[in-house]
Amino acid sequence: MTEKIFSKLKINEVTFKNKFVVSPMCQYSSKDGNPINWHYKHLENLANSGAGLLMIEATAVEKKGKITHSDMCLENSNNLKNLKKLVSHVQKNSDIKIGLQISHSGRKGSTELPWIKPNSTLKKKSWKTLSPSPIKREYDWPTPKEMNLIDIKTVKRKFSITSKLAKKLNIDCLELHMAHGYLLHQFFSPISNKRNDKYGGNLKNRCRFLIEVAEVVRKNWPKNKVLGARITGVDWIKKGINLKHSIYLTKQLKKIGFDYVCVSSGGLISKTDFKPKPNFNYALAKKIKKSCKIKVRVGGMLDDINFAKKIINNNDVDLISNARKYIYEPNFILKELSKLNPKNKIVPNQYRRCYKI
Repeated sequence: MTEKIFSKLKINEVTFKNKFVVSPMCQYSSKDGNPINWHYKHLENLANSGAGLLMIEATAVEKKGKITHSDMCLENSNNLKNLKKLVSHVQKNSDIKIGLQISHSGRKGSTELPWIKPNSTLKKKSWKTLSPSPIKREYDWPTPKEMNLIDIKTVKRKFSITSKLAKKLNIDCLELHMAHGYLLHQFFSPISNKRNDKYGGNLKNRCRFLIEVAEVVRKNWPKNKVLGARITGVDWIKKGINLKHSIYLTKQLKKIGFDYVCVSSGGLISKTDFKPKPNFNYALAKKIKKSCKIKVRVGGMLDDINFAKKIINNNDVDLISNARKYIYEPNFILKELSKLNPKNKIVPNQYRRCYKI
């Protein structure tokens, strides 16, 4: 009998061949916001992993919304043309469903490439970052500009433009990045949002900008396809986001018409109460699914395939998200299928003799 994790999942008119998702992995290798040859090789390899969904890396809605100068961006027709070529290339070489994560870095932008100097801001060619409040991310980082109402309106328009462009990519899924310390997370968290207007203060107000952006994207994205959001379960900081807050946000997203949330945590600042351990987001994801009755994806050191099978079989979550595992063990899904010897089409015919299928 095939494990549930290998069975299909249909959301609206999109059918994933299994419950495995390749997480979006920033490559910091784009040129003028556009993919380069590296992306073709990188994504084609991931697309042939046997997973059901491949998420393209966090893609900025505007230049000021990048993390580094080398981030992917989708804000104009040139970006669209180049990203569409990449998507078409992947689709020609794989039957995997494709999703795109869109984001704005906020105060976490204007940084160095991680392999040059990790977690550090640019000294040259830097830009003024935006945030709900003029609070530094770290003590040695620059102070971001506090967004006024015009800035808020402008960023919402940028998300609207990007979601309209994404519609033209012929992809299956669109995901709003509301986690990992980026702009939408900054509005959500009481640690980074100290505003005294309608976008700050109580939980409803701190969620307002996130919901307004979500409503714009929902309006633009086809309802027959898949729409989701990566959210922060907890900040791992005293007086930061807690589970009650993330459940409230998830329920609002469900009301708008979002199909799923991907539960993550942390990322707002470097010094937190977080202690790394396997499956650290699982308990959060399980509680959010139970409370909100929405489809839930989860990742975060969730590398034990037997544990992944168990939580899918128990209906604790709906999708399993991995990133590093696909780099370390590109064929782990095919190996698991070879143990089950199912009648499936995931293992390429050319490789079947390797797996004795």
